[in-house]
Parts: sequence; structure tokens; C-alpha cells
Amino acid sequence: TRRSSDLAAKHVQFEGLDHDMVSTHYGASIPIAKALRKDGDVLLAYEMNGQELPVDHGFPLRVVVPGVVGARNVKWLSRITLSQDESQSHWQQNDYKGFNPNVDWDTVDFSQAPAIQELPVQSVICCPCEGEEVEAEEEITVRGYAWSGGGREVVRVDVSLDGGLTWRVAELEGEQQEPGRHWAWKLWSITAPVPPGLPTGSRLDIICKAVDDSYNAQPDTVAPIWNLRGVLNNSWHRVRVTISN
Repeated sequence: TRRSSDLAAKHVQFEGLDHDMVSTHYGASIPIAKALRKDGDVLLAYEMNGQELPVDHGFPLRVVVPGVVGARNVKWLSRITLSQDESQSHWQQNDYKGFNPNVDWDTVDFSQAPAIQELPVQSVICCPCEGEEVEAEEEITVRGYAWSGGGREVVRVDVSLDGGLTWRVAELEGEQQEPGRHWAWKLWSITAPVPPGLPTGSRLDIICKAVDDSYNAQPDTVAPIWNLRGVLNNSWHRVRVTISN
């Protein structure tokens, strides 16, 4: 039964059984609108793949908040509170936040930045690996995954085999998810010729970048989004391979 005071709640606070060195329990919160939306798909999970939830994944109970940064997916859940305020935990108020590149530890004011919830669009090259050898005059297959926060769909992944001079569009794989509920990774792959004329021992720079259905795209470098916490880095992923005979 909801109390009258709960009706004005704006946030759902979660507290875990784990704690830091001074016995402060881990805590985080999400907007109540996310928790109550039918298409928000927020879960209290006690099983995974039909089996009891493993300890490393939060046994006996954890919250799963799709489309939101993992820091809000509290494990080893012990308490849920409806509140007009965000969680006042260190991890909600003074940790997972992004800042201007010029803000340093002497000038940072955590109260001036919102806590991270949805994450920006991002992509990763899984194959080939950094430093792997690739035969000249052969085709190369590049594989990876892409994802965007808030349930936004990845609609395109661009791949470059020459350090960003030219681009090809990768093939997107996997089942179609419901609009606004694209919680899972989008797998992608592309097979293309190795650029001609590269001598043995030279490096081939492979890059990927993703675009979501709001046409959010990844920045080419971390420079414009650098922050003292090192979070929210969704710059192009780059892998260097070596050309062999």
C-alpha cells in the first residue's frame, strides 16, 4: 500500500549489503518514472538463466535497470526506498559524474553535475585483437558490438581500415528489438580487402564508430569529452594490427 507521502516520490533508492571500509553501504537511485514505466523493464532479479543468482551477480537479489549505467544496478539488495530525493550515497553524489575537461580535483564541485543515468552511444572491436598479424593481399573480417543508452537503437556502425581516411558500413546482426527497448548489444561484422601496398611489418589502424536512432555519434578522440573521473569515454575504438607476408 502506498503512503500519501510516497505519491510525491521522484526517485527510487536502492541500498546493497556491500559496504566500504567505514561500513557505508553501497547505494544508488533512479528516477521513479524509469522504475514505473511498463517499457522501462526494471527488474528485481533473483535468478539468471533459470538458475539461482550467482553471488558475483548479486545473490540473493539485485535490481536490473536496462539502458542505464551499471552503477545504478545495485547488487546484494537490502533496501528499496521511495523518496523525493536521489540517493545521498557517495556513489550517487560524488563519483559517477562527468565534468568539463578543464575541471580538476582542486575546482570540482560534484553538486553541479547530474549523476550518470543513460550512457552515450559506443562501439567496440572484438576481432581482430590489438597487435594481431594480418596477411597482406587478403581480406580481413572485423567483428564487434555496439550499444546506446536509454533503449536507443544502434542504426549504423562505420568501420575504417586506414585510420579514418575512408569508411565502410558494417552489417548489423541479431534479432530486432522493440522500439525504445534496445537493451542488448548490437553485434556487427564486416569483411573487406586489406588496403593494398602496405609493406610487411607496417601497422593497419582499424577504427569503428556507431550511430544510434537519435543520430548521436561517437567523437573521434577523447579530448573534447575528457573528465577527471575518466567516465563517459565513448570515443572511436581503435585497434592496430601488423601486416605480415
